[in-house]
Amino acid sequence: MRETTGLRERKKAATLLALHEAALRLAAEQGPERITVEAIADAANVSRRTFSNYFSSKEEALFHGDTLRLRRMLDLLHDRPADEPPWTALCQAALHLAAEVYDDLAMSWLTRRRRLHGHPGLLAHQVAAYTAIERELAGELARRLTGPDAALRARILAATFLATLRIAVQHWIEHPDRPLVDTLRAALTAGAEWRGWPDHA
Repeated sequence: MRETTGLRERKKAATLLALHEAALRLAAEQGPERITVEAIADAANVSRRTFSNYFSSKEEALFHGDTLRLRRMLDLLHDRPADEPPWTALCQAALHLAAEVYDDLAMSWLTRRRRLHGHPGLLAHQVAAYTAIERELAGELARRLTGPDAALRARILAATFLATLRIAVQHWIEHPDRPLVDTLRAALTAGAEWRGWPDHA
């Protein structure tokens, strides 16, 4: 049973990734406003119904990669030492992710994302991809905080961190003259200094 479940999950992940890559490729080539769910499904060699089983819209398919990376960052944060200051743990998880994921995919991913960057119809969906993970991130941070209003402070910290992360990636897309890790480190350090947090990358 476990082997069957594992195979099913791997097939699901492969289909999700195929649909995401098809959506990203078509959007970069034709413009996101011109592509359709049918076109994405055809490009991924699946049916329209299969697409609907996995994604509710073409925009959700486009930002599936962001969701995967954010969930990976949650896993990395969970693995950080429990006594590590929250902002430090966040920074280290984000920098680890940047080095782990973007180094191999940077050029092809950057080329496609630059063509979509700033498109007015996509910004809200990008923000939504980050917001969807915010509550889970806040829950993880709340376990690292003590004192009054820990849950509230965790939500504020999560929202601040995700906004910093999103802006750093956007800036790197616009100015890819140095590695993403360096841009991210600068953004996280600036964010910590601006808010007076002593524990930053």
